[in-house]
Amino acid sequence: MKNYRFSQRALVIFTYVLTTLFSLQAQTPASSVPVQMTVTLAVQGEGKRIPVVNHEDVIVKQGKDRLQVASWTPARGDRAGLDLFILIDDASDSSLGLQLNDLRSFINNQSPTTSVGVGYMRNGIVQIAQNFTTDHAAAAKALRLPLGSTGAYGSPYLSVMDLMKRWPEHTNRREVIMVTDGIDRARRGWGGRGLGLFSPDVDSASSVAQRTGTIIHSIYSPGVGRLRHNFWEANNGQIGIAKLSDETGGESFFLGLQAPVAFQPYLDRIQNVLENQYLLTFHATPGKSGGLQYVSLTTEVAGVELASANSVWVRSER
Repeated sequence: MKNYRFSQRALVIFTYVLTTLFSLQAQTPASSVPVQMTVTLAVQGEGKRIPVVNHEDVIVKQGKDRLQVASWTPARGDRAGLDLFILIDDASDSSLGLQLNDLRSFINNQSPTTSVGVGYMRNGIVQIAQNFTTDHAAAAKALRLPLGSTGAYGSPYLSVMDLMKRWPEHTNRREVIMVTDGIDRARRGWGGRGLGLFSPDVDSASSVAQRTGTIIHSIYSPGVGRLRHNFWEANNGQIGIAKLSDETGGESFFLGLQAPVAFQPYLDRIQNVLENQYLLTFHATPGKSGGLQYVSLTTEVAGVELASANSVWVRSER
């Protein structure tokens, strides 16, 4: 009788182990590839403490399929590295000068693990005022008044794409604070030619940002010239930068179509974002060629939202 009970117990254990192994294989297909993205934790309601969210609390889906989470690491300590670029539109009105001290204080208060760059959007490219540096005083000193001119080919979306394509390779998080009115002066009249509500370059910039893992935060600041008084252009510009930020996992800030009273509340919110980020690695199913794949992130922890890019770049299985 004892031998019979022992054999029965061994069979149960063997069955459990075998089932577990098959389950793990089902969660991690042989053709899957690891993918990493930056995720921000946010709570519903102002002033509330962010609860602990563990590895097993994170749900990643690709379509209807739940993907295996390989790692969920807070962006702190030896994983706190951040490349942060302050990108200002040279077409901004000179009233932006009132906000430069807020920007300088924000830069100077960054963590020693944060490298800060400063540049100005003009002629569809970025004129670098300060390359990435951990000398925050030097980066803050590089800030200047905008020229109040768009140049020959003024597009904030072409400029931010130029920046992302020139970004040095690094394992740090990649984030941009983009100060602009969002008006694409290089494509004036695109709305009237049936090209859509916002500049077609918004989608192009969003795709580059998601492919490179770049989070873009935007702060609306009025530009110069006749177009700033055109409600259609100004409103669509604001929609454009809000869309770009939302799709890349960033925040967008504006006070109607007028100049903000102060940047400080916006920068405080961005700082809170930077301090509550995690590095997520999961296994995705590759296609025949590399490309962006839409993923959704949720958690069952009450009152917590996970903010991230809409899509992630998944390399081919070859």
